[in-house]
Amino acid sequence: MEQKTLSKWLKLILLGMGICGLAVYLMVVPSFGDSLRSQYPEFAGRYWPWLIFIWVSGIPCYAVLVLGWRIAANIGRDASFSLENARFLRSIAVLAALDAAYVFLGNLAMLFLDMSHPGVVLLSLLVVFAGAAVAVAAGALSHLVRKAALLQEENDLTI
Repeated sequence: MEQKTLSKWLKLILLGMGICGLAVYLMVVPSFGDSLRSQYPEFAGRYWPWLIFIWVSGIPCYAVLVLGWRIAANIGRDASFSLENARFLRSIAVLAALDAAYVFLGNLAMLFLDMSHPGVVLLSLLVVFAGAAVAVAAGALSHLVRKAALLQEENDLTI
């Protein structure tokens, strides 16, 4: 597959992920919360804190999509192995780790404020594990892309 074609596919996938994320954050989560609020009126006071907590957790996800878009643009310019892409991947790793920590600590805080259930905290560990996996994978890719970029620069200087 050519670099430009790969770049277009990556951008299309990132755009699709962004649209799906908007649907989840703006439609699915609020409607799920509304249904819980109507079924269990005693939990109505927990709706907005949880909704805001979940919306804030989406901010790093969209920052990652922007960085992914920039990586895809670099791939389209035939700069796959560049120090810039290594920095972008490192930023993705940091954002994923921070988001995983935010979700874990936020769930614990909600539990201690009596706004959550221990089962929800245990279920959130799946999200935390996924975030940690993304952080480790992006960190490893950042390291490999950095090494490849340095080798490529060294090769370009060789006659």
